[in-house]
Amino acid sequence: MAGRELPPSSPFAADDGSADPGVAAALAAFGAGEGSLAGVVAALAGTRVLVPVLAELEVEGTAVHDGHEHTVDKEASAGIVALRAPDGRRALPVFSSVATMAAWRRDARPVPTDVARAALSAVQEGWEVVVVDAGGPVTALLPRPAVWSLAKQETWEPAVDGAVVAPDVAAAVVAALSGVGAVVRADVEPGRRAELAVVVTLVDGLDRAGLDDAVARVNAALAANDVVAERVDSLELRLRRAS
Repeated sequence: MAGRELPPSSPFAADDGSADPGVAAALAAFGAGEGSLAGVVAALAGTRVLVPVLAELEVEGTAVHDGHEHTVDKEASAGIVALRAPDGRRALPVFSSVATMAAWRRDARPVPTDVARAALSAVQEGWEVVVVDAGGPVTALLPRPAVWSLAKQETWEPAVDGAVVAPDVAAAVVAALSGVGAVVRADVEPGRRAELAVVVTLVDGLDRAGLDDAVARVNAALAANDVVAERVDSLELRLRRAS
């Protein structure tokens, strides 16, 4: 992945640079609104992706996803590019084919690798998300839990699928907050600004200091829960007062 020439014995020596048919179909369905991000991740599992290497890292560029520009990060390591996602996180760009990489940057050199190794490299670099085909025609932004699942070669199950929160995630949130004294009730629903919204009903009569303490305890309890930490990409906290 650092730009070395592939040895003749490389499993990718005969790679013609075209997209895996399953990945291409999943991306097309996702772009048409007929498929899901989970379907894209499932199709990527076990396939080859292309990682871009740039000879000159001092030149910034952008990629567009959902109308937002991803900035090319100049602080990439070993010639491998990092993108800056709209939420500020670094993302590793990977491509399904030579054609989609060329549509993004014609000066990028494609280095083939299996998707699990690419995902693991992103994790090791501290880049939390992966962008597939940043130049289109369909771009998929893989969240942190999906990247971890690909790295571990496990099936990714989204915490939120459409309007439905996964039962184990909902149960984990309730369990995590059951020991927080100021919490009367905890509910979950799809988020507006994040993947998951945790709706917490607090006891009535808390002053400002008590409210701040309750929020800190809620955040700490959620962060300490393994299921929430591993399955949820991002969450927003909503507070309600007990009636």
